[in-house]
Amino acid sequence: MWDKLDSMEKRYDEITMLLAQPEVATDRLRVESLARERASLEPVVAKYQGYKSTSKILQETQAMLDDGLDAEMLSMVKEEIERLKSRQEQLQQEIRMALLPKDVNDDRDVIIEIRAGTGGDEAGIFASDLFRMYNRYAQTRRWSVEVIDSSPSERGGFKEVIFEIKGKSVFKRLKYERGVHRVQRVPLTEASGRLHTSTATVAVLPAVDEVDMDIKEDDLRIEFYHAKGAGGQNVNKVATAVRVHHIPTGITAQCQDERSQLSNRKNAMAVLRARVLEHEEQKKQAEMTKERRSQVGSGERAEKIRTYNFPQDRISDHRIGMNLHNLPGIMDGDMDELIVALIASEQTKLLEAATV
Repeated sequence: MWDKLDSMEKRYDEITMLLAQPEVATDRLRVESLARERASLEPVVAKYQGYKSTSKILQETQAMLDDGLDAEMLSMVKEEIERLKSRQEQLQQEIRMALLPKDVNDDRDVIIEIRAGTGGDEAGIFASDLFRMYNRYAQTRRWSVEVIDSSPSERGGFKEVIFEIKGKSVFKRLKYERGVHRVQRVPLTEASGRLHTSTATVAVLPAVDEVDMDIKEDDLRIEFYHAKGAGGQNVNKVATAVRVHHIPTGITAQCQDERSQLSNRKNAMAVLRARVLEHEEQKKQAEMTKERRSQVGSGERAEKIRTYNFPQDRISDHRIGMNLHNLPGIMDGDMDELIVALIASEQTKLLEAATV
């Protein structure tokens, strides 16, 4: 472990020197790549440097025990030694946690795709509720949200909505949202007051910029068409909507929510890059060739990761067996307790696997 930490510290210092060189500073793509690498190393390097500093002070303090101290000073030195040992152990544990295998996408922005599943109109309304929940959560963390494409349903919900969230460590916190979400409640349209169950599927894709994935123009086929509103009516007389086809993989992405063709193309390309990246990762890891399907399933009620039970004011995450009774607050974006628990659960599993 210590050799690895020495290597990481050396690389961190090397990147810092590279970024100060004029020939590097003028290369935007290289600066972005190096800055991202340094940012990923910084938390571990800072803890390692803190550990080394604490260890040095501890060693110097322990040496004072041989200086013939009076009783009062000896007691103070021993207290300080215990404090430093405790701090040393804490930093060592934090370093172990920091060195656990990381998802390479944790620091990326995300593209979220929410689709109505089973349950008719109520599924579309629930899809809209989930979109609002993530939107509100993003606001609490000062992240930005941009809708890329949407297909409204007739009852005011969404058949589908695709949006991008940008900010610090967005994927790290929201990747646990991928899967089938189930809601149980009495719809406003249900005259008899019967409990209704419906679902929505959520896919969370890491956003990819041009630094990480340069898709060749020759590999693209681009179509322009008129944007349509709910119910199919034309809402734009100019062909501003964009559909992009990636010929090698057959993957497509589209956007019609912006007024300009340029903005729609930019957003469609962002979705396309995310989907192509996912496609390539699936090929690299044979055991995860159906990762995206495992994220969203088929939308059937049984394939749930979480249930939102409104009559009982209860939200249940079935992966970690956690029940919370703050459903209105969570739907209004108060998601931190749930997300922190999911992160902690994953870290515990990783630590257990590392010590086997």
